[in-house]
Amino acid sequence: MLGRPRVAAAVARAMQGLAALSARGAARRGAARFPEFPGDTSELVIPTSVAPAPAVVYRPGGGEPRPPVHVNFHGGGFVLPGVWLDDPLCRYLAAEAGAVVVNVDYALAPRHRFPAPCRQVFEVVQWVAGHGAEHGWDGGRLTVGGQSAGGALAAAVARQALERGGPAIAVQVLNYPPLDLVTPPGEKSAAIARPMLRPWMGEVFDASYVPDPAVRADRLVSPAGPADTADLGGIAPALVITPEYDRLRAEGVRYAERLRRAGALLEHREVPRADHAYDLSDARAAREVYALIAAHLRRAFRDGREEGA
Repeated sequence: MLGRPRVAAAVARAMQGLAALSARGAARRGAARFPEFPGDTSELVIPTSVAPAPAVVYRPGGGEPRPPVHVNFHGGGFVLPGVWLDDPLCRYLAAEAGAVVVNVDYALAPRHRFPAPCRQVFEVVQWVAGHGAEHGWDGGRLTVGGQSAGGALAAAVARQALERGGPAIAVQVLNYPPLDLVTPPGEKSAAIARPMLRPWMGEVFDASYVPDPAVRADRLVSPAGPADTADLGGIAPALVITPEYDRLRAEGVRYAERLRRAGALLEHREVPRADHAYDLSDARAAREVYALIAAHLRRAFRDGREEGA
């Protein structure tokens, strides 16, 4: 029943309403994380052909006049709002990677179904790459990343950049992403009895985002699915992060291996004894993984500066 698009859309809208009611409390809890990184933020709206994309911009300290830039996409099954959930990550990366972080509030299903979100986030990244001079970042030193659905969107951005010849992306960070919507949610197993992601959630998210099951094999939806066999040589190097207990772990592992074969895997890091969205509840694990992400971004930005010198 929940896999029917009309039913899924109705449930998704109800979930969005609940998420909006809890937003203030979630934002307050997030702001309390990593108090040593208070954050220097501003807001902007990025124009796209789908809809304007609001974003929160985090700026690093230090004296670099035009620091590099990282574009972040939050999770939520392509359905739930949650730009505030990634506030701790964005503050951390701005400080520790020395980058401007653009945290994007992208268009959500069921109002905006596939392919609209994928098109929008790619246009956002194109805009960020091309408008650094007037906004105070170096669009030539650019990375992308995201958590859960946001990780899938980051992967879609990297794929479109590969196919269209740019913009140049130094790293794509894929943190517990859904990368195979062809496999039914009930057939995705987990290493624990009651993982965070339940099959009914997957049915709602998948049917809201891509109502037609035949379309779920699209390369921008299911790059870890069996139908996508294109050569990924030249795609942005990837850091893939999979929690041990996550129902989505297997597809993340498959995609990491695919990237490895294409020569595009920087690192595949398994987070032990962790489930989906572990970083929202486990401060220790979050700090370890965020430090790993920051290290990869710093390295990429340093290499980009040296190449541009």
